[in-house]
Amino acid sequence: MKLNTSSLNLPNMLTLGRIACVPVVMLLLLSDSRTMGFWAAVVFSIAAITDWLDGYLARKWQLVTVMGKFLDPLADKLIVMAALIMMIPLGRVPAWAVFLIIAREVTVTGLRSIASSEGIVIAASNLGKYKTIFQMVAIIALLLHYDYYWFFGLQWEIFHVDMQFVGSFFFYVSFIMAMWSGGDYLYKFYNVLAGTQD
Repeated sequence: MKLNTSSLNLPNMLTLGRIACVPVVMLLLLSDSRTMGFWAAVVFSIAAITDWLDGYLARKWQLVTVMGKFLDPLADKLIVMAALIMMIPLGRVPAWAVFLIIAREVTVTGLRSIASSEGIVIAASNLGKYKTIFQMVAIIALLLHYDYYWFFGLQWEIFHVDMQFVGSFFFYVSFIMAMWSGGDYLYKFYNVLAGTQD
C-alpha cells in the first residue's frame, strides 16, 4: 500500500471529526440524564462509524498518509478513554477496570512503537480487533444506561432492555479480551526481542 503525501483527504478529515467528537461526548456526560446520555451515545456511534469508514476509504483509494497513521489510532483511544473516564463518576463503569484498560493501551502502544523503531512490525491480532468491536458496543449501551422499550416505544416487557446490564456484559467481555490481547502483545514483543538478540 503506497503512502500518500497529501494529508488533507477525506479519511483524515473523518479522523479529525472523530477527535472533535471527544469534547462533545465529555460535555454531554457532565449531566447524568437520560437525554444527555442518549445524545452522547449518538455522537459516539457516529464516531465509531467514521472509525470503520476512514480506514475503508484510505485503503480503497490508497490515501494512506503519515498523518493518518498517527491520528487514526489516537482518535480511537481518545474517544474510548474519554467516554469511559467520564462514566466513572456516574457509576456506570468501575474505576479499576478503566485504569487497567488505559494501562493496557499505553503499554501496547509503547511496545509497538519500540518495535517499529527497530524496523519490526507487531501486527494487530484478531482478538484485539474483536475487543474493539465489543468495547464500542459496550460504551454505546452504557451511555444509553437507562431502560428502553425498543419497539416503537410500546411498553411491553418482551421489548424491555436494561441498557446498563447489556453494556456491562459487553464491557466485561471486552475487558477480558483487552487483557488477553495485551498479554499476547507482550508475548510477541518478548519473542521478537529475544529473536533480535540471538
